[in-house]
Amino acid sequence: MDLRGYTKLSKEILLSRIEDVRRKKKLVILAHNYQRSEIQRTADFRGDSLDLARKATEVDAEIIVFCGVVFMAETAKILNPQKKVLIPDSNAGCALADTITSEELKEAKRKYDNPVVVSYINTYASVKAESDICCTSANAVKVIDSIPKNKKILFTPDRNLGRYVSKASNRELILWDGFCYVHDYLTEGDVEEAKREHPSAKLCCHPECREEVVAHADLVTSTNGMVRYAKEVDELIIGTEIGLGERINIDFGKKVYPLNTNAVCATMKLITLDKLCWSIENEKYEIRLDDEIISNAREPLEKMLQIV
Repeated sequence: MDLRGYTKLSKEILLSRIEDVRRKKKLVILAHNYQRSEIQRTADFRGDSLDLARKATEVDAEIIVFCGVVFMAETAKILNPQKKVLIPDSNAGCALADTITSEELKEAKRKYDNPVVVSYINTYASVKAESDICCTSANAVKVIDSIPKNKKILFTPDRNLGRYVSKASNRELILWDGFCYVHDYLTEGDVEEAKREHPSAKLCCHPECREEVVAHADLVTSTNGMVRYAKEVDELIIGTEIGLGERINIDFGKKVYPLNTNAVCATMKLITLDKLCWSIENEKYEIRLDDEIISNAREPLEKMLQIV
């Protein structure tokens, strides 16, 4: 049966078939916090980029099914080259990761006289392979703090996260001019409106948001940081992709309000139950990377994991 046949199956049948494959194959399903609620409920593990990068190295499975975007599945493959890594939709790219290529990074390294390159995990494998160390939104400050003060640092590719990290670490960074459209489009006007509508709610913002938005936050943190914070408060406004609200509702049943209801990552929503079922039954789409890319990209990722 091709994928079109799976779209005709009911939710109950899809879930039953997914569970049947779980019993027959040694696989694990990882889902990012921005995934659809039905995908999050089906996954073995949910989390942010750092959490899932760690989990990918710990799971006892022959097949890792990554419900997220392509760079995340690539990261799982880099850290587990001997395992088969699948992504249910190969079109699930990342607009932020698309803002930098390995050739552009090589040119920048020459331009800035070979600086230490810190690349956000939201990059493709070829860019990681040209980097010195990786980071996530959860550990970016720790990564920057680990670099000697006399070293020049090029931070790629998110300019908003870079500005936040620069201020938090009191380090001057050379910033790549990339951004996540979901976070960059959130405004002070959104903050004012959300606080008027929910005056008792705390505001959590992702560090990929603009400076003027971050300035109003009660807490600036990764998506997993927001999940932990949700345990402590009665109401929460989240300055990030709306899928995180579904994660918090699943875990705690708390009142969660998106800073803007249009904060949707289109590619994160590409993965659906029918695609997941089709993927695990037919072992599609497999992430394949050149051995040299895997070797070169693994080092900056492992450096990151050692720091945290």
